[in-house]
Order: sequence, then C-alpha cells, then structure tokens
Amino acid sequence: MTTRTLRAVAASAAAVLLLTACGDDGESTTSDGGGGGSEFDLVQEGTLTVCSDIPYPPLEFQDPDSPSGYAGFDIELMQNISDNLGLEMAVKDVGFDALQSGTIFASGQCDIGASAMTILEERKENLDFSDPYYDSLQSLLAPVDSGIQSIDDLSGKTVGVQQGTTGQRFAQENLPDDANDPQRFPSDGELWPALQAGNIAAILQDYPPNYVHAQDNPDFEIVQTFETNEQYGFAFPKGEKTQLREAVNEELQALRDDGTYDELYAEYFPEAASASPSPS
Repeated sequence: MTTRTLRAVAASAAAVLLLTACGDDGESTTSDGGGGGSEFDLVQEGTLTVCSDIPYPPLEFQDPDSPSGYAGFDIELMQNISDNLGLEMAVKDVGFDALQSGTIFASGQCDIGASAMTILEERKENLDFSDPYYDSLQSLLAPVDSGIQSIDDLSGKTVGVQQGTTGQRFAQENLPDDANDPQRFPSDGELWPALQAGNIAAILQDYPPNYVHAQDNPDFEIVQTFETNEQYGFAFPKGEKTQLREAVNEELQALRDDGTYDELYAEYFPEAASASPSPS
C-alpha cells in the first residue's frame, strides 16, 4: 500500500470517528483541543502553512492529484507530519531568496519552510531549523558531448546558479579565474530551460534536481559532483514557533522509526536508496 493510499485510509477513518462523536442532534461533541493546533501559533488555525520554492524536483513539484496540489520528498514528509499532528496542510510557492533570508516569515506568510534548504550558520541568524533530514551534494550538469567534464572546463563559459543558494556560493568560490560570472536565476524553473536553450553552458546546483534532469533527458549528464557536507533542514521564524519545531522533530523521528521515511526516500531517490542506507 502506498503512502498516499495510507493517507486516504487514515482520512476515512478520521471521518468515521468524527461522525461517531456527534450527538443525536448532529452537533459535534469533540473538544477544541483535538486538532486546531492552537499551541503551535499557526498562521491559520488548524492548517500548517508550508512555504516552498517550486519546482525543485524531486523535492517539490506540482502534482494536481495530491491533497495539497504539490508532491516531492519535502512535500510528502510535510504531508505526513501535518496528518500526524491533526492539521491540514497548505503549500505556498515563494521565492527561495526571500525564504532563506527570513523575510517570508517576517511578513507572517508561513509557519514552516520546506524547500531543500541547507542548514548554514549565517541562515541561523534569521531562521531556526529542524533536525537535518537529508544529506546533499553539489553537482555540475552539462550537455552530453559539450566538452565539459569538470568545473575546470568552464573557462570562458557561463554557468547558471540559483540565487541565494549554496550552489551560487560554491560556483563563486571554485570557478576558474577566467570563467564568466555565474548567471543567477530565481529557481530551477528558469535554470533548466536556460540550459536547454543553450543560454548557459552548465548548471551548478544541488544534486537531486540535476539528477532528475539527467534521468529524464539523455542529452544532458552530471559530469561532476562535489562533497560539501550539506544537510537540509525545515526552516522556522527565528525565536518563534518553538513548540511547532519540537513537534516536527518528534514526527521526523517517528517517520524514521516506522519506516515511512525510508519508503519516501526510496521513492524519490531510488539510485541512492539502492546503493546505501538513507542518510541521517
């Protein structure tokens, strides 16, 4: 039985329980403390509002068949956590730079950020993070037969990066001295078409989206990966929503303990799951 099927069964069971809690006059006799999430200081009571920069496959992408309209590793983890906390989940598509800088939280738009965000000390100045949930690499994606086999082959060429990311930082610190300045894009949604159109020579960004592009398009390949010891975490407004962050950490551990995390990891990262255990 798939994760989504399990969720549907759980939702049906919850509906049955709700009906049995109603009196003869049809009014609910359940208490207000059963699922409003008031202890979490939510943007909207009863709803976990998740902000994410979409698309960034396989971590977040549009899926009209999913409950939230989105799917991916991050989104599925969030959906499971929301369900287990008795909350609805709403997803907002926002810019990554505004998310990682904390301005989205300052404007009160979301409760949590789930957007393949690397935990960095400078980001901790404006954000709090959950426990790490994914270990990542940086990678270089280029057209097959382009002559680009490593970052050293980008002399005189332009690489595309996503603005505000660790990929942008890595490019700035490691490109050859005679390479063009990295061209910054708001998201992978603009990066990938630019590479396909030949407007940039390569993409330097986290491994997961580059892997998806290479798997789906045989004219492109990952030519180099870079060990950067990066770990993703879910983001929260600095100094706020402490109870929500603690609850998310507890649910993350529960998803590991009951096997749901491994199931989702194998679904979205099959090549990594078959080669080694899921990351810590």
